[in-house]
Amino acid sequence: MSLSAPDPTVMVALPAGTFRMGSENFYPEEAPVHLASVRGFEIDVHPVTNEQFAAFAEATGYICVAERDLDATEFPQLSDAERAAGSLVFTPTEGPVDLKNWRAWWRWQTGANWRRPAGPGSTIDSLARHPVVQVSFEDAQAYARWAGKRLPTEIEFEYAARGGLDGADYSWGDAEPDPRDLPANTWQGDFPYRNIGARGFAGTSAVGSFAANGYGLLDMIGNVWEWTTSKFTADHGASVATAPESCACGPGVSPGAGPETRLVLKGGSHLCAPEYCHRYRPAARSPQTADSATTHIGFRCVR
Repeated sequence: MSLSAPDPTVMVALPAGTFRMGSENFYPEEAPVHLASVRGFEIDVHPVTNEQFAAFAEATGYICVAERDLDATEFPQLSDAERAAGSLVFTPTEGPVDLKNWRAWWRWQTGANWRRPAGPGSTIDSLARHPVVQVSFEDAQAYARWAGKRLPTEIEFEYAARGGLDGADYSWGDAEPDPRDLPANTWQGDFPYRNIGARGFAGTSAVGSFAANGYGLLDMIGNVWEWTTSKFTADHGASVATAPESCACGPGVSPGAGPETRLVLKGGSHLCAPEYCHRYRPAARSPQTADSATTHIGFRCVR
């Protein structure tokens, strides 16, 4: 499939609407299915790329959370080496492991950040059009403010990710992905030790490598999880359907959300596999603390 390179300045305007949010077919935190409404908004056609984030960092001198040493007054029990800046890096295992033990494939890497996603020696030189990763919620908010935009709420993201297919399991319909023509960048093989790659990408993929959804949006599913401003709840309570969409920070989350605040990630990533994380779907949601930065989390903006 040949796809034209996306224009990083393009946003897609979505009309106001009401849709069936959530799912009762997969994980309990996605239920119950309920009607949710959104006002009209614009959304980036794809996740923010390394090229775009680099322009922001150069223009502002911004230092990301993963580039900052931990505060000695907040973490006096740690040594200077343990307080050194870094972040989490996905590392394939040598073979099958207990899938309940996520520590088997995640490691803390000193020196890992958005410029060096896997730590010292890694680079983004050939990844200009790949989504930026190793960005915390604070980092994503800072970029959005600089760009004159904001981050989406969970409701906005799911509405956009569905691409107009109200009630479908996936953004392309109800059928599982066809391995002969993959619709999204998700784990192919046996998690977490054998990844044969999605169209050759065993990791993030360049935006535009997979087909757009019904709204013309790229990578709403797969590639990288994306930050939203919505606080994570154990399920979709009735209040979710009427949560205020007018607040630029999203319902219940202030611009200074504390590091222990758990926010909703949406969209799934290149690490999602059916046997472990069947979350490459619009209704899927995952909790993440606001200070987290990893090799599979990125973001996009709305306004």
